[in-house]
Amino acid sequence: MGYPELKFLIGGEWRSAAPGEQVINPSDGSVIAELPHAGRAELDAAIAAAERGLEVWRKVPPNEREAILLRAADLLGERKEEIALAIALDQGKTLPEARSEVDTARARIVWDAAEGRRLYGRIIPSAPGFRKLSLRLPLGVVAAFTPWNYPLASPTRKVAGALAAGCSIILKGAEETPSGPMALIRAFHDAGVPPGVINLVYGKPAEISEYLIPHPAVKLVTFTGSVPVGKHLAALCGKHMKPAIMELGGNSPVILWEDADPDALGPLSVVGKSRNAGQVCVSPTRFFVHERIYDRFVESFSAAAQAWRTGPALDAASQMGPLINQRRLDAIEGYVADAAARGARVASGGQRIGNEGYLYPLTVLADMPADARAMIEEPFGPLALIHKVSTLDETIAKANSVPFGLAAYAFTDSARVSDRLIEEVECGSLSIGHYTSSYPEVPFGGIKDSGYGREGGAEGLDGYTYVKGVTQLMG
Repeated sequence: MGYPELKFLIGGEWRSAAPGEQVINPSDGSVIAELPHAGRAELDAAIAAAERGLEVWRKVPPNEREAILLRAADLLGERKEEIALAIALDQGKTLPEARSEVDTARARIVWDAAEGRRLYGRIIPSAPGFRKLSLRLPLGVVAAFTPWNYPLASPTRKVAGALAAGCSIILKGAEETPSGPMALIRAFHDAGVPPGVINLVYGKPAEISEYLIPHPAVKLVTFTGSVPVGKHLAALCGKHMKPAIMELGGNSPVILWEDADPDALGPLSVVGKSRNAGQVCVSPTRFFVHERIYDRFVESFSAAAQAWRTGPALDAASQMGPLINQRRLDAIEGYVADAAARGARVASGGQRIGNEGYLYPLTVLADMPADARAMIEEPFGPLALIHKVSTLDETIAKANSVPFGLAAYAFTDSARVSDRLIEEVECGSLSIGHYTSSYPEVPFGGIKDSGYGREGGAEGLDGYTYVKGVTQLMG
């Protein structure tokens, strides 16, 4: 096992092209591969292939589509170790986390495969001799853009959803972490998806998006990534009247109420916060802790964070891997310096580890001022920001004070407090008593600047279909 040779898939054929950039191992800064870049010719070929593939795939019965998707899920399982190794090499997450990502991808495929058989229409009551129907039909060719932080699990939502609904798809994988998208597309290809139904390209993101989105053949755009890029793509979609699914950034609040156990929640919060080095759009970030348990939680959290080992992805002793690149490292250092200058206390971490790769420890910042940049922007890294609160009204207001609304977390045994949080915290996903924000069977997505549309759950395939109303006079 090793790092794969990187290629496109267009029209059922694996293709090479001139390399456009290098793929870097964030654990040590070494070059591990050269990535081919798609030009106009490759994009035109992918569009033509997707149009041909659509005419075949939309006519495949749902049960046959399901069988192919389930075979793809099985292939991911059979290839778990080689896929996990490649993801650890180019993304930097530890091998256990990379293996878990393969399991997550498989679970999402299995769910969407079954949901494709439940895209029900309706028979609408009407007068005798008159028929009224509502049907859900595939939208057509999908252009999908996915991020580097979950290079397998994130594109899985889009590819599995599109295929289960009967669409064809062109996937633009993340250039920093190209092995995950390629492993995913290879599994679907090897499982028997017809040529052209799935296509994979890499290249310059702006050039690809600005060519694919306006193209008449593309009927839907789905994007996961940052808010600024999402807003730009959404505006481009609006200009060309293209529906879109936008899963954008976040700055997730965590509410620890006075009845929560601070000693138990310190170690648990370290596990939740350190996942993928905090490079997760739903990462628990702004901790609003009731004044009665504040000091104990800070002590518990910082002690557990200090013991949490950050190291290279392939080191079996590592509990958290590196940041993805120098830009993220610089950004995190900037957020910490800004918070400290405004009065925050560094309770744990706060300094880069060594000078090889992009290692930065899990960092706990206590007594966070509300105007610190990391409290307002999306830090997207291993920063836990702790702020003391005293009333529920104050806590909810502060949780809702940012333009994001993706995920939120809360720890309380009070039914009264939980009910208020469920009703009043502005987010697309609220987790109470635990740190998991996404399950295949639960719809996932954001509000406010965190986007629109949903992936997963019974609602997950809706975005890949359109509703056709039919009325028919009989006789």
